[in-house]
This record gives sequence, C-alpha cells and structure tokens, in this order.
Amino acid sequence: MSTDNYCPLHYTMNLIGSKWKPLVLFHLLKGPLRSGILQKKVPEISNKMFTQTVRELEKDGLITREVFPVVPPKVEYALSARGKSLETILKALDQWGLDATKA
Repeated sequence: MSTDNYCPLHYTMNLIGSKWKPLVLFHLLKGPLRSGILQKKVPEISNKMFTQTVRELEKDGLITREVFPVVPPKVEYALSARGKSLETILKALDQWGLDATKA
C-alpha cells in the first residue's frame, strides 16, 4: 500500500464500514456463535447479505469459520485475534448509541 494519501481511518472503514459488519462483529465479542444464531441476532439482515458479510469478514481476517462434520451441517463463526482487536471500538460505538438514545 502506498503511503501517499494514506488514511488509516479510510483503511478501517473499508474493513468494517458497511451497515452489517460492525453488528456481526459486535455479536461475536462474547464468543463463537452458530451461523443461524448469529444471523438471528441481526434480524434485519437478509440471507444473501449475511452470507456476503461473513465471507468478507473472513476474507479480511476478522472472523474465523469452522465447519463441523455433522448432519445437519454445523457452522460456527468466531472473532479472530485481529477481529478481537476491534473490541474497544465496537463497545465504544455501542455505548455512543446508548447515550445518544437517552439524550
């Protein structure tokens, strides 16, 4: 990556700046979740957007995906070490939203 016009915030927003990524990451802060449970924690997200979001987060190294060899298939998502490094940011955003709704 060129350092000309490099903006760390731009880089961060490219990784987590979509509508759904911060929500998915936030819900994984407490630990791994099965795919269906994670999707239910973000009820407004469509199946297509959920799949796209977790694939992008996995590609960017923010979450891990584990497939268990059982029938029916069991898929579990968890934060990677890189994803866990976002905890302070995600909790601050959550607190800001809580404070803003009280104002």
